[in-house]
Amino acid sequence: MLYQPNFQQVRGYWQAFWKREVLDRPLICVTAPRDNAMVPPCDRTPTAICRHILDGTVDQLLAAYDAHVASLYFAGEAIPMLELTLGPDQYAGFLGAEIEAREGYFTTWSHPCVKDWSSFPIRIDKTPGGYFDKMKKAYETAAGLAKDRFLINMLDLHSNMDALSALRGPENLCYDLMDCPDEVEQALSAVRRTYPEVFEMAYTAGDMQSCGSIGWAPTFCQGRFAVIQCDFSCMISPAQARRFVIPAIKEEAAYLDHCVYHYDGKEALGHLDDILAIPEIDVIQWVPGAGNPRTIEWMELLHKIQAAGKGLWIYDWTPEEIKTRFKELKPEGLVFSVDAGSQKEADQLLSYVKSHF
Repeated sequence: MLYQPNFQQVRGYWQAFWKREVLDRPLICVTAPRDNAMVPPCDRTPTAICRHILDGTVDQLLAAYDAHVASLYFAGEAIPMLELTLGPDQYAGFLGAEIEAREGYFTTWSHPCVKDWSSFPIRIDKTPGGYFDKMKKAYETAAGLAKDRFLINMLDLHSNMDALSALRGPENLCYDLMDCPDEVEQALSAVRRTYPEVFEMAYTAGDMQSCGSIGWAPTFCQGRFAVIQCDFSCMISPAQARRFVIPAIKEEAAYLDHCVYHYDGKEALGHLDDILAIPEIDVIQWVPGAGNPRTIEWMELLHKIQAAGKGLWIYDWTPEEIKTRFKELKPEGLVFSVDAGSQKEADQLLSYVKSHF
């Protein structure tokens, strides 16, 4: 790989990671500006990427990212990767919702379109020129242009109840769980049946069967990998989650070879034991949420996650914090992602952790 010349060695570290084996240190994905390099701009906001996909100008996005990534240094287990996305509600877009990508906004959103679950057919809209069709073509174009240079990410799959929330609106879906739970369950079953088709579209069109897969999480897998989540779970009780969320998460995790569970917000911690009990979940990314202390202040929770046999993706520690605190966590299944200020700082971080492991 052009921008990660140690890719074969990196593959070996990731293979050991998924087996809960430790070669000589925890995994660290560290990036930094290349020495004496100007970092050209590349707008990778969901809104900008969405516009490229819808306008059929993915080649322009790839050219801009290629110039951008050439100025970066990828050390440790970091792999250059570009995310293709229509935004967090893209799964709902595949099912019929309208996605809005308004200029000047960081992200996109969908317009709820379900008035009555019984009259809304849950199926992938494969209309030529539709969201699913354009995403498939974007992956095919990107896979060819990125080959042997960098990877294209697996879709950010806000499936299961997150897709229903985007289709109906979160407040209305909460009412539905009380007023017509059986109809919601039927709609959810239909959404769950679409998961393999959506995943395989990106996996195949993105040529991930040959190059491996990686999500917006930096974790690389030679087989089928995705980040899974249910952000809507923060709005419901543990009993409701056990009926509507946990079975869907189990099913998605079992479908994949490896996965990271994106655990977003302390409001969802009431479901933690149920999530940790899913054997196919490999790694947890704990995100405390806006206004809350960073993950380094949640060591008791991180220890609980590891005690349940799960790995950890730590994304918000500084290089100095990694040096001074990494030994407080078990190294098996532990991966840090961090930005360094220079190539020297990146190399020093890796050398320090290895020599003090």
